[in-house]
Order: sequence, then structure tokens, then C-alpha cells
Amino acid sequence: MSEKEIIKQIGDNIRQLRLERHLSQFQLQVDANVAKNQIGRIERGERIPNVITLLKVAEALDVSISDIVDLKKV
Repeated sequence: MSEKEIIKQIGDNIRQLRLERHLSQFQLQVDANVAKNQIGRIERGERIPNVITLLKVAEALDVSISDIVDLKKV
């Protein structure tokens, strides 16, 4: 799997988890306390989230980081 594919898969996983919880990108941004529009950029594969951001997003979604970085969902 290429780096680009990994980044895209992480974004897709976040989107799927967010939608399962009926959250908007804005609400997840607020709940995770991340910068404006960061969730959208991550979900589109335009931004590589650092570990702290992954932890904040995971906590806001009530999942583990491993659920977000699970590459088996391809």
C-alpha cells in the first residue's frame, strides 16, 4: 500500500466512524478541539494527522486509534 493510499484510508475510516455517529465535520472538529477545516482535509486525504490529532479524534469518536488506522477496511 502506498503512502497516499494509507492517508486516504485513514481519512475514509474517520469519515465512516463520524457518519456512524451522525456527526458533522464541524461537530467532530469542535468535539476533538482541532483546527478549523482540519477534519475535512484529513477525510479527503489532503492532510496527514499527527498522533495527537489522531488521539483527539479517536477520543471524540469514542474509539481507539487502532480503529482509525485500521488498514484492513480496504
